[in-house]
Amino acid sequence: MATRLAQCCLLLLLCFCSPAAAVVAPAAAMSSRKAVDRLPGFSGPLPFSLETGYVAVGEARFFYYFIQSERSPEEDPVLLWLTGGPGCSAFSGLVYEIGPFFFDFHGYKGGLPTLLYKADSWTKVSNVIFVDSPPGTGFSYATTAQGFKSSDTIVVHQLYAFLQKWFDDHPQFSSNPLYISGDSYSGIIIPTLTMEIAKGIESSDKRRLNLKGYIAGNPLTDAPHDHNSRFPFLHGMGIIDDELYEIARKSCMGEYNNPLNSQCANSVQAIWDCIRDVNDVHILEPRCEEEGSPISDNLASQDRRSKLLESAVWSICRNATYVLSKIWANDEGVRESLGIHKGTVTTWKRCNYDVPYTKEIVSTVEYHLSLITQGYRGLVYSGDHDSKISVVGTQGWLRSLNLSITDDWRPWYVNSQVVGFTRTYSNNLTYATVKGAGHTAPEYMPKECLAMVDRWLSGEPL
Repeated sequence: MATRLAQCCLLLLLCFCSPAAAVVAPAAAMSSRKAVDRLPGFSGPLPFSLETGYVAVGEARFFYYFIQSERSPEEDPVLLWLTGGPGCSAFSGLVYEIGPFFFDFHGYKGGLPTLLYKADSWTKVSNVIFVDSPPGTGFSYATTAQGFKSSDTIVVHQLYAFLQKWFDDHPQFSSNPLYISGDSYSGIIIPTLTMEIAKGIESSDKRRLNLKGYIAGNPLTDAPHDHNSRFPFLHGMGIIDDELYEIARKSCMGEYNNPLNSQCANSVQAIWDCIRDVNDVHILEPRCEEEGSPISDNLASQDRRSKLLESAVWSICRNATYVLSKIWANDEGVRESLGIHKGTVTTWKRCNYDVPYTKEIVSTVEYHLSLITQGYRGLVYSGDHDSKISVVGTQGWLRSLNLSITDDWRPWYVNSQVVGFTRTYSNNLTYATVKGAGHTAPEYMPKECLAMVDRWLSGEPL
């Protein structure tokens, strides 16, 4: 009796300490998987194969969505998709970026949102594992408060273990080509995880993964360099005027994040005052409060949310559609269909910025160089209207690799129209811009991005 009381007290303590709220008893905390043929909000059976599940890695329980290729799952590559943040759910990648779902935002009248089939999905040409990482993201959780504490290096080791266990449970896919992919902050994790897997292969790891390369979209790669590239990009786009930019450029000498003198600090402040209302993830689109921000959380009643969804301003704001994911994922029927462990995540968020996370890796440029030198393929792409991780910054670190160019800068096309520009380097590294796209390029240009990844995976030039 005393032992049982002590166990109950421990679980209550963990519930109060954990950032993901409740923590389940060990009996419910094992790896599991479930075939899902129907989902609330989607009419009829799913037109593709969806599996959801958990993989246990130490104290962490990583939740994933696995969608088989709609073309040839036995032969097509397997992509591990990582959403940025850190703390943003893989569901965001599934519904808003590369997956076969999207919400009927304009037809929404309240209640459970409607899910529709998206034809321009990367699952047309590949198997995709969407994983919520780190613990505390999406439906992933930990069985102890300590298990929620994470960092770049911890996540890399956890995801490597996740993949090994996942392929143990799915041996039929072990011979398929594997690519580590994602965007935004995952630019730190993607090459680091790919390197970790490559080292395992070199050391004759008994669970060899058929690693072929990686895909990184608008990737944070070298934090100081990427952040310092924002002003040159905005100047080039005509948002910062010549005089103001020249003063900043000369006084700051390229260091805008940590001003070296008062003139630099004053000019940087003047620039921030000028651009503060520009949407940094797509400079041509409206800047709106996102669901999950402190302002929108204060307005989170159902009545207020409905008014926001119906308002003229929110109807032109891309991130207004993110509200629907929160409504959908917090529905009990949805959670039951997905096989979510009860009591583990009290409130699902598209992005949980409260995850206790340490950013340890400042730059992954050397990892890119090492990987392509070893023969692994790389695709790096940029939505060219993103000022957060801009084409200026990405092209800068690519130049620093000092690789020879095998196919110089040229346009690439879809349906006879220029949809971006591309350059191919030696050792199978391809860079591409996506014309008109923002920070998460497939969200803005899904058809074009599908054509890009299909050609690249097939070994064809863009």
